[in-house]
Amino acid sequence: MGRAPMSGTSVLFDAPGPKAKRNSRIASVLSLIVILAGLAWIIITLAAPRESGGITLPGMFDSTRWSIFLDTQLWGSIGRGIVATLQAAAVAAVGAIALGVLLSLMRSSSIAWLRIPTGWLIEFLRGMPVLLMMLFILLVASTGAFWAVVIALVLYNGTLIGEALRAGLVALPRGQREAALSIGMREFQSKMLVEFPQAFRQMLPIIVAQLVVLLKDTSLGYIVGYNEIIRNNMNNLGSFYGNRYIFSLFLVTLAIYLALNLTLSWFARWLSRRTASGGTRGRGDKTAIDPTQTILELSARNADRIAANKGLGQYDATAGGFYGGEGAGGADR
Repeated sequence: MGRAPMSGTSVLFDAPGPKAKRNSRIASVLSLIVILAGLAWIIITLAAPRESGGITLPGMFDSTRWSIFLDTQLWGSIGRGIVATLQAAAVAAVGAIALGVLLSLMRSSSIAWLRIPTGWLIEFLRGMPVLLMMLFILLVASTGAFWAVVIALVLYNGTLIGEALRAGLVALPRGQREAALSIGMREFQSKMLVEFPQAFRQMLPIIVAQLVVLLKDTSLGYIVGYNEIIRNNMNNLGSFYGNRYIFSLFLVTLAIYLALNLTLSWFARWLSRRTASGGTRGRGDKTAIDPTQTILELSARNADRIAANKGLGQYDATAGGFYGGEGAGGADR
């Protein structure tokens, strides 16, 4: 009797009271202090000079450990490592999306001899470690380090993208296909022109998030001899300039990876918000397009063309009949 409806934020748990809020703030402040103290201890420890074999080595943040970054040739080499990583990631991303689209269509096919083997193939590729695939392709096919990295990333990430797209197809209302079939589309046309575009749009944030994983997995190319960022900076440049600069090169490599991955992650979150709002943010018309209504309009237009040829008049989708023509009935005469 007179109970207020449950809000969206208190469905799974009770709303915190004043004491719980105070305890939460205290715990947050204490946790922040502990984290800052831990970071301060790490920085002080790394910055302190240390003894090794009777020789005093400067701290990790000493200027002598960062002097190599004044060399323009060093940055040129780092740039080549970045380009190699992005090149492998870009080629693998295009291949993975194409393979994912193909696998999703085959996996959701009504033809059993096409759907069942595709499911076996997907499960096999999903259970195979990416590094093992790289080594297998490199040693058996002798493709070279670049193509070993790219093909392995395409196979692994393509299966995950394919399953995401298949889930998007399954999640669509059955009325989408039924409406498309009712206006004369074949099953394949319905899937490609009506269902798949909607599934791809819904799953796009998940696909972009998977591409972030793909970009990070290019670091596995270090094992097969591909000169991506880590191998280029930590192995090649570390060997050339000496172990004195390993920590400095590590921090620069870490900053590069964080910049690339955080940028893609931000794009995935932005894309998720945009697709959730129907892609109308920042536009004058804030009305989202209803695919079912679009199909009904196309059906009515198709019926109008048929009616015009037969002299029946125009088709009313709401009433489910024709009006205004010679053969529409006595009411229109």
